[in-house]
Parts: sequence; structure tokens; C-alpha cells
Amino acid sequence: MDFIFVALGLIILVLAGDSLVKGAVNLALRVGIPALIVSLTIVAFGTSAPELLVSIAAIEDDAPGLAIGNVVGSNVANILMVLGVPALIATIHTNTSDTRRSFLQMLAATALFIVVCFLQPITWMHGLVLLAALAWMLMDAARQARAHRAAGIGAEEEEEDPEGADPDIPWWKIILFLVLGLVGLPLGADLLVDSSVNIARAYGVSEAVIGLTLVAFGTSLPELATVVMAAIRNQADVALGNVIGSNMFNLLAIIGVASFFAPIPVEAKFLYRDLWVMAGVTLLLLPFAFQKLNINRPIGAALTALYVVYVVSLLN
Repeated sequence: MDFIFVALGLIILVLAGDSLVKGAVNLALRVGIPALIVSLTIVAFGTSAPELLVSIAAIEDDAPGLAIGNVVGSNVANILMVLGVPALIATIHTNTSDTRRSFLQMLAATALFIVVCFLQPITWMHGLVLLAALAWMLMDAARQARAHRAAGIGAEEEEEDPEGADPDIPWWKIILFLVLGLVGLPLGADLLVDSSVNIARAYGVSEAVIGLTLVAFGTSLPELATVVMAAIRNQADVALGNVIGSNMFNLLAIIGVASFFAPIPVEAKFLYRDLWVMAGVTLLLLPFAFQKLNINRPIGAALTALYVVYVVSLLN
């Protein structure tokens, strides 16, 4: 039954997260907040809401290993699985996109996160540092977007409304989306965390491993769906941008916010294995960001195989 509850919790999280994003986007646009700001803040935070609520629920249930594992495992899954599997379907043409600046920011966020983990336990003061770094990156992204708009680069794309925006949506639907999201997210998170902890205890597997594998895989499914569609539509900037943006929010926003609920201890296995696996996997994006190497089927197969090997090694 716990596996069924895990699946149910994931489904509720995905649907509630999507509902919250739709409600928040349309509410923000209705009250006059620019689409650019909505994209950089509300949509980004909304799509990371499942991971955030899972981490908070894990900390409140005294399962910090699951919280850290969810973040680290999601970042590994985002690069190896979320980029690998879509490349098996269609080549991701990275020579048409420029993600160098974002990639360097993700490297900096990864380094900062590792340093904070070694200063454990992660307290609200460390959380402030992580959130300050996130705020700087968001402001930098806004400056870059304004500069591109002023130069007439990508103006057509930047004028588009964020995903989920509907100018004709009635107010009652906006409120319904918000309520469903706000109610569904904590419900799904509690269900997922409680069931995952039960599975870990029943099979003698640590909560950290469950977070790195089962929970991380499940919370990465929305990103996988997005990148599959981006690959099919030949939108490499969307594919890589989604992965890089998601990873930065995982590192800075999720643990940054979660640290305000309780200090987060970091297990030794994270400090001497999983954090460095995450860093190494992050560096794998270097040739795609700087050398414009396309992610074709053989590369996709290699990335997917690496993810399978990583998961199997954790479970053994």
C-alpha cells in the first residue's frame, strides 16, 4: 500500500503544483504584474513547489536525509535522466541556444550549496545566504532580459505570456486553481513523505537513499515531460534552460526556505559521496553549454545509462 500512496502523493503533487502555477500566474497578470517578473518568480517557484513541500514535510517528520536526498537526487536526475531520455526520442540541438551564463551560475550555486552542507547543520542563517544568492541570480536574469529586449533580441518570445496564462479565465477559476494548489501540495507532500519513510524502514533502506532515488525521480517527472516536448519541438534553449533553472532553484530556494523550519543535519554519505556525484554530473553539461555539442541519441543513451548505474549503486 505504501507504494500506492507514494504514486498517489506524486500525482497529487504534480496536479496541485500545476494548479497553483496557473492560479498564481493569472492572478499576478490580472493585478498588473509584468509577464517577465511572473516568469522569473511565480512560475519558477511554482514548478519547484512539489520539491519544496516534500523537503519541508520531511524536516517536520524528522527525516532530513530525505530532504537533502530529494534535492541532490533531483539535480542528478535532471541532468542524466531529464536530458538523457528525451535525447533518445529527438536530438536536442544545443548549437541553437546560449546557456553559458546560466550554466556558470548553476556551477556557482552548486559550489555554494556544497560549502553550506559542510558547515552543517544548515540553519536559517545559511538559508538566508542561499536565498540571497537566488535573489541576485533572479535580478541578473531580469537585467539580461531587459537588455535583450532593448537590443531587439528575442523580443517576440519575451512578449509572450508565461505558460498557464489565459486572458479570458474567470475569477472563480483563478481562485479554484489557487485553493486546489494550496490544499493539494501539503496533502501530496505529507502522503509522499510518510509512505517513503515507511518503505525505507520496511526494506531497511535509509531515508537518504529513498530521497535520492524514489522521491527524486518522482519530483523530476514534470521537468522530464517539459524537456521531452521541448526536444520534439527543437527548443534546446527551453530544454537546457528548464534543467539549469530547476537545479538552481533546488539548491538555493528549497533548502534555503526549508532551513527556516528546523536546522538540517547533513549525513556523512552526502558529504563524501553524493554531493561530489552531483558536482561531477553538473560538469557534464560543460560541452553542451560552451562547445554547443548536440545531445544526440548515443549521448542520451550514455546519460540515461549513467543514471541507471547511479541508482543501482545506491540500492546495493
